[in-house]
Amino acid sequence: MEQKIGNLNPETKSKAFFGLNFLAKKKSTFNSDQRTLYLIILPFILWYMIFAYKPMYGLLIAFKDYSLFRGISGSDWVGLSNFTEFLTSPYFYTTLKNTIMLNVYSLTLEFPFAILLALMLNEVKNKYFKSFVQTASFIPYFIAVVVAAGITINILSPSTGVVNQLLEKLGLEKIYFLSKPEYFRGIFTGLNMWKTTGFNAVIYLAALTAVDESLYEAAKIDGANKFQQLWYITIPSIVPTIVVMLVLKVGSMLNVAFETVLLLYQPATYSTSDVISTYVYRTGMLMQDFGLATAVGLFNAVVGFILVYSANKWSKKITASSLW
Repeated sequence: MEQKIGNLNPETKSKAFFGLNFLAKKKSTFNSDQRTLYLIILPFILWYMIFAYKPMYGLLIAFKDYSLFRGISGSDWVGLSNFTEFLTSPYFYTTLKNTIMLNVYSLTLEFPFAILLALMLNEVKNKYFKSFVQTASFIPYFIAVVVAAGITINILSPSTGVVNQLLEKLGLEKIYFLSKPEYFRGIFTGLNMWKTTGFNAVIYLAALTAVDESLYEAAKIDGANKFQQLWYITIPSIVPTIVVMLVLKVGSMLNVAFETVLLLYQPATYSTSDVISTYVYRTGMLMQDFGLATAVGLFNAVVGFILVYSANKWSKKITASSLW
């Protein structure tokens, strides 16, 4: 390069050297900026390496007759026997059915209700009323699961609960809701809707703010009413956000809110409340069968990955929107 520059005339040579110096400075600045970005993201990479990827070595427990005293390497290798034990146990069908049913309830009630709330708030013109409703619906998200479950238990208490006191005044018999299997799914879904609807609605409201107002003005000129504007402009504009949330929701189909179920369920309601996560907890923490518990957890993770991949592929094919 230097030999080629040396053969040029003085004016051209000056411009060439100037260009090389400019590129060198730009490259130096670029490298400096990249180093800063790497330093910023380094703590997050280390966190994932230490707390997310390093513990994956423990997945070997799923294929071993694990003993706390012998450790992972010293425990006997049993292959797929832990998976076989779970798949052939009477708990497999019950926990899988309950997990899927609770998520179906969530998808059909909780998921669309957040979208509906966001669409309604978007049409409110009084900013004070809009802020009040948005804040009131968002606050439950910050309430601890233990507190929320405690409130639910107190409300539904057969002796002091508001619901049963109301039933008694109406001349009806009191019901111990939390001991009746047929009521558990409705109670669980209602509690989750109360806690998460406001937060999910904020995500859709953020997407609604990006909708171009000129589209509504053009629709009004063409004579479109409110419903037509909602159907042809508002909803299509937030479809990418809906799709992303739906893919994430489908991906967590086998991961029900473990803490909520654990706090609300009891042996009398196992037929409708016992899910894969609670079965893992009982097997690992109470029965000390860590190999089986790890196998069930790994099965849960693999199925979840398949669901995420399938939902993302379906979404990309149908709506042209996807996570990747």
